[in-house]
Amino acid sequence: MLSIENEYLKISVQKKGAELSSIYSKKSQTEFMWNANPDIWGSYAPVLFPIIGCLKDNEFYHEGKNYTIPKHGFIRNNDALTCLVEDSTTLSFSYKYSDDTLQFYPFYFEFIVRFQLQENAIIVSHTIINHHPSEIMYYSLGGHPGFKCPFFDNESYEDYYIEFEHIETEPTWKVAPNGLIESEMIPFLNETNKIPLHSTLFAKDALIFKKLKSKLVQLKSDKHSTFIQLHFNDFDYLGVWAKPNANFVCIEPWLGISDSVASTKVFKEKEGIQQLKGGERKLISFTITLNEQ
Repeated sequence: MLSIENEYLKISVQKKGAELSSIYSKKSQTEFMWNANPDIWGSYAPVLFPIIGCLKDNEFYHEGKNYTIPKHGFIRNNDALTCLVEDSTTLSFSYKYSDDTLQFYPFYFEFIVRFQLQENAIIVSHTIINHHPSEIMYYSLGGHPGFKCPFFDNESYEDYYIEFEHIETEPTWKVAPNGLIESEMIPFLNETNKIPLHSTLFAKDALIFKKLKSKLVQLKSDKHSTFIQLHFNDFDYLGVWAKPNANFVCIEPWLGISDSVASTKVFKEKEGIQQLKGGERKLISFTITLNEQ
């Protein structure tokens, strides 16, 4: 673990996978991240690149060749990231293409993820670079932070809810047993800005929202005024997920989505796929803010 801190927060990040593993409040002396219990879900906050979720038949096609990438991509669980403590409040990790990576992801990428503390907020920024002079690079990017829920002792999961920035009417999408997205939408949000949490909410996998108006969500409790806020203006999709009966919830900003059951498997035709021209770079960020009254 590598740690940075300021007067409000101390956070820790695993070198393996550049995974945010602790958000510790100095004010309340409380941990707000899920503990990655391997008997339930053994991750904290995977970094999703260059795919989100699953590929149909575990492969994609590009320029007449087929390639295989594991679920959620190859940054997650990666031991080869280069890390740099930039200063006492900033930490970054990078990974660059090689002859080996070109065998399973045929793009001349460089990927940098940076964690920066600003007062009671954590800015998680991603810089994606295409080092090829002319070829277009295709990718997806997502966050997967798991927050402890409930925050404090003597509370229940059912005390908590997700609150959206705006009133929403938006379906979720059915997830197949193999993790692909089915064509069937399920009515879910109906002129509301809240999702009450309960133990079976995720019995059929994640809630997946494709066209929210909101770019800010909060994890709140009916019992107190402390809450976590996630601002995701740079992202198109949002997933909300947990294991059934587990004491955490993941709030996941995505640029891209798991393959659909009807996917052609052609990478550049993948729903939500992003593209970067040769020689270009893109900065994509989300912010986690801990509000304690």
